[in-house]
Amino acid sequence: MIYASPLSSSRPFFLFRFGPVRSRAFQALLRHIVAISLLVVMLYPIAWLFVASLHTGESAALMGVGLNLTHLSLSNYWSGLTGPLDFSRLFLNSLLVAILEVIGALFSCTLAAYAFARLNFPMKRLLFSVLIAALLIPGQVLIVPQFILFYNLHVVGTYIPLILPHYLGIDAFFIFLEVQFIRTLPRELDDAARIDGCNHLAFLLRVVVPLSLPALATVAMFMFINSWNDLLGPLLYLSNPHLYTVPLGLSEFIDNTGQSSYGGLYAMSFLSLVPVAAFFLAGQRFLVQGIATTGLK
Repeated sequence: MIYASPLSSSRPFFLFRFGPVRSRAFQALLRHIVAISLLVVMLYPIAWLFVASLHTGESAALMGVGLNLTHLSLSNYWSGLTGPLDFSRLFLNSLLVAILEVIGALFSCTLAAYAFARLNFPMKRLLFSVLIAALLIPGQVLIVPQFILFYNLHVVGTYIPLILPHYLGIDAFFIFLEVQFIRTLPRELDDAARIDGCNHLAFLLRVVVPLSLPALATVAMFMFINSWNDLLGPLLYLSNPHLYTVPLGLSEFIDNTGQSSYGGLYAMSFLSLVPVAAFFLAGQRFLVQGIATTGLK
């Protein structure tokens, strides 16, 4: 019997032994380089916005795509938070509206999703089909009817038109998301709860809601981001500057007469990113679980 030594191969022995290891290390290095490059591309606009917010006057308006790190100042932040618009009040207004809208969306969407996922009632399939069809309707189509309705109710100029619809199950996408999640819960839980004497409300509060935290967190985050970034709603319904939200306040920095304050706009725009980023970082684990377990991945 002839014994073939690894040294007799045309490939060197050290390459034969360490080639796969080096290949895996090179692939890992390449993946890290690509990931870091994409991260730099995505974070560069935020870095540019922060540096631009530290410039005042014409230097902020004329700043190019590069990062000019000379003549920096925090005066834009001070003037924005204590100026005529009082952005500290605007931040509190946006936070109040966003929290109330999140609570409304969680309340109405959870009730509607539980009904579609667990209850049997007439025309259930038809109503769910109508719900899915509502996802195809552009929001701009409903602007005029909604405005006329709230105008006749004499609530234009308040937060009610912004908040009330979310307590009435207007968010069809979030209802669909929660329905998909609740359908994944085992039916044996229903039987066990019924044996223990739970009605539908008790089963919803004690079983479904605790098990649906990933989906609820996903709804809360998307709703918070949508509410915080909403400009059209406050622009239509709010006329009192003391009730302005952050996006509406940012639009006041742009003046068609040429008196635009770009430094203040950059500074307040950067600060407006902080609550959204903090909210996302605090619940990103639930967001990933919610998207992965509702079939949206």
